Amino acid sequence: MSLRPSKPDSGPVVELEFGFDDPEYPFVGASATASCRVELEEMVPRGDGTYAEFYSVSGASPSAIEAMAHDHPSVSATVIERYDDGALMEFLVGGDCPAVGLAELGALPRSVVGDDGDGQIVAELPASYDAGEVVSAFQSEYGGELLAKREREAVTPLFSQRELEQALDEQLTDRQREVLEAAFEAGYYDWPRETDGAALADELGISQPTLSEHLTTAERKLLSLVFER
Repeated sequence: MSLRPSKPDSGPVVELEFGFDDPEYPFVGASATASCRVELEEMVPRGDGTYAEFYSVSGASPSAIEAMAHDHPSVSATVIERYDDGALMEFLVGGDCPAVGLAELGALPRSVVGDDGDGQIVAELPASYDAGEVVSAFQSEYGGELLAKREREAVTPLFSQRELEQALDEQLTDRQREVLEAAFEAGYYDWPRETDGAALADELGISQPTLSEHLTTAERKLLSLVFER
């Protein structure tokens, strides 16, 4: 997932946590079929009513996930990169994705995880929204169980500007930083996005899988600065 700097006046948010057990949702069905964990890394609109979702898969053979996905009526899957105990995979899904549904209702999905058939989505909603109405509208369309609703203040910055610049210089390669900055400036991290992965990759003169690799690696390094601090 991507990191965005918090604004000082961003205000409080409502954190919504939903649970899912419907295998029709790929992140649930894939984790159940292969008894593994899948976690959403990127979600890219393709402009034709479909979305490219990039998932990290751990604890399962990528071929098992790919075979399951190809049997799903609205999903196809491609292994982007293989690891010792998993893979980075691209799932092409239709518009019936709960993470997309939450975003369209004004919530920002922070994590989408499937673990051995148990699905979880955590999203943040500005306090100015009616959380009850959003939850009701979401559940009427996508089901799921509301596991938690928490009010909290927006996250405050963990770094000074100088510390952040130093951390970026130490953690990111020049190419990773170039791609990350280009994505930010092009509106790739806005919602709705002002550009998609295909257009951004074309602008940078690289393939879309290479773009995803650069962004995912850079984002993971940035997240390590937060969670391993």
